[in-house]
Amino acid sequence: MDVGTKTIGLALCDAGWTIASPAHTIARGKFTKDKGLIADFIGQQQVLGIVIGLPLNLDGSESPRSQASRSFARNIGELGFPVLLWDERWSTQAVTRMMIDADTSRARRSELVDKLAASYILQGAIDGLRG
Repeated sequence: MDVGTKTIGLALCDAGWTIASPAHTIARGKFTKDKGLIADFIGQQQVLGIVIGLPLNLDGSESPRSQASRSFARNIGELGFPVLLWDERWSTQAVTRMMIDADTSRARRSELVDKLAASYILQGAIDGLRG
């Protein structure tokens, strides 16, 4: 998951933990509603665990956004799945650069960035765990 202030990007990986794919974007609302939408999404998939991006400062230190992500992870953990926080420092920038290079319109980039960032975060976790 790429948890932002306005949206939550969701991604999934294959059963063999090989490749991550962007899946869905949820518009943020009250946490109870967000949690319900995430639970519904998870219920439709064969989810075994959750990876949430941890927005660190460039020097690796934590910020208020890091603490918000940690809090979100604790609350999402109530769904009963293991939760892993993964460094997401470059996810949004990397996928935005990729979309600009692909000549994606600004409107389309805005529509795709969160679920693509979630996929980037998940792929980093997969690669790191399989390492």
